[in-house]
Amino acid sequence: MTLASFLVPLAVAVVGAFAIEAAASSQRPSLRPADLAIRFLGYALITLFWFQFSWRPWLAASSCLLTLAILSVVDRLKRTVIGEPVVFSDLALLAQVPRHPQLYYTLPLTDLRIAGPLLLGLAAVTAWYVLEPAALPNGAGASVLAILGLPAGLAALVLAALSPFGQAALRRLFPRPDLARDVACYGLGATMMGYGLRRLGEKDARPPAGIGGEPDDEVVVVVQLESFLDPARLGGPDLPVMARVRAEAAQYGRLAVPAHGAYTMRSEHAVLTGLDPDSLGFGRYDPYLARKGDEPTSLARLARAAGFETVFVHPFHRDFFDRAQVFRRLGFDRLVMEDDFVDAPRIGPYIADVAVAERILAEVAPGGAHGPGGRRFVFSVTMENHGPWKLGRLAGIDEPLAQYLHHVTHTGQAVERLIDGLAGRRATLCVFGDHAPSLPDCRPPPSGPVATDYALFRFGRDDGQPPVRLDLTAAQLGRVLRDAISPKRPGLRG
Repeated sequence: MTLASFLVPLAVAVVGAFAIEAAASSQRPSLRPADLAIRFLGYALITLFWFQFSWRPWLAASSCLLTLAILSVVDRLKRTVIGEPVVFSDLALLAQVPRHPQLYYTLPLTDLRIAGPLLLGLAAVTAWYVLEPAALPNGAGASVLAILGLPAGLAALVLAALSPFGQAALRRLFPRPDLARDVACYGLGATMMGYGLRRLGEKDARPPAGIGGEPDDEVVVVVQLESFLDPARLGGPDLPVMARVRAEAAQYGRLAVPAHGAYTMRSEHAVLTGLDPDSLGFGRYDPYLARKGDEPTSLARLARAAGFETVFVHPFHRDFFDRAQVFRRLGFDRLVMEDDFVDAPRIGPYIADVAVAERILAEVAPGGAHGPGGRRFVFSVTMENHGPWKLGRLAGIDEPLAQYLHHVTHTGQAVERLIDGLAGRRATLCVFGDHAPSLPDCRPPPSGPVATDYALFRFGRDDGQPPVRLDLTAAQLGRVLRDAISPKRPGLRG
């Protein structure tokens, strides 16, 4: 292999990748020489990554261009729907796409519209592999050494980036998460690599859990409502439950959440731990992937320490977001998931919210096998309002907003069922939306994710205090909820 036989395809890959990103992005790429050097290094590393599998320079260059084309298309779609560029942790979600294609607005692998292009692509790569000669050095020993040496060299680069010197250099390039800026400066490839390496090099600070007083609730129920906000804000009807919230809740208001239209785990983690996204460093984009549920401040761990039995209720697959493993580590004694809802009614593709509310009430019913002191803490995540919003989801209702409004009416009924079922008990109920729905009628503004709504009820008390409107962040709501489990001061305000 001559040097020119590799450098020419590499140059084509680098220039072509830059052209693809520049054409696809709505942001003007930085042309500063230092920024271009980092960007081009990212393209070169992608080319080398593909080159190690085939040792065919033009195949590797074409693979780099295809990679950047796919990333650019996904990035543009993601910015439109969610308001955020593609990030390194998105790669971890790829394994979920074939298992749950409907959640990612795609088709199953068995569908000819997906299987056909994949098979054609595989055939093209196979033909290319046969037609283009390998650019290996002469001699069996030299070839083996090259085949083993290139992956080892790439692995050595990763280890060097994780060394103190490498991390210091990366901190200068990526001092803090700023996706829009960094993608404009360095491109998708280099930014994804840099963020991933910054995350791997971070040392997580585990804040102390704190010790509070004796809880005065027998039941604490926290329900994360999928894609919920007051539908009146989208031009929909006034739900009866919203009037009850304003009249009966201890406090309520808008909830500033970490993402728009997706990334449930971010809001979920913030409420469960009380940790602000900024405190998570580069793990903020997928805190379950980054921290694996190892959270001393988890509400479930605090509840267990205070004598509550802890239960997680979620009518969906155990493997999604790796929730079964993560929630065990978060401190939940028992998981009630999709296999426990086999006979529950579905509305559209998912289990009805009212059915989830009934299951929650069954879990906290008086006289049940509760934990020490008869206390129970339930954290639930609903599914009925989950996308995608497409034709065929609901009979006779095709427009996405109309579908959402149909489902969110049931969400209101489910919350009212919980209010009525817990009234008279010594109990706390909190309901909140994880993020705004990913609808054409609800796009993220430049200022950030659209806020959702939350409400917090305190039953079995007559303190004479009127409902309070208080807007919070998801992490602040989590810190407020600690007082229901391990109180440190009277009242719940934030």
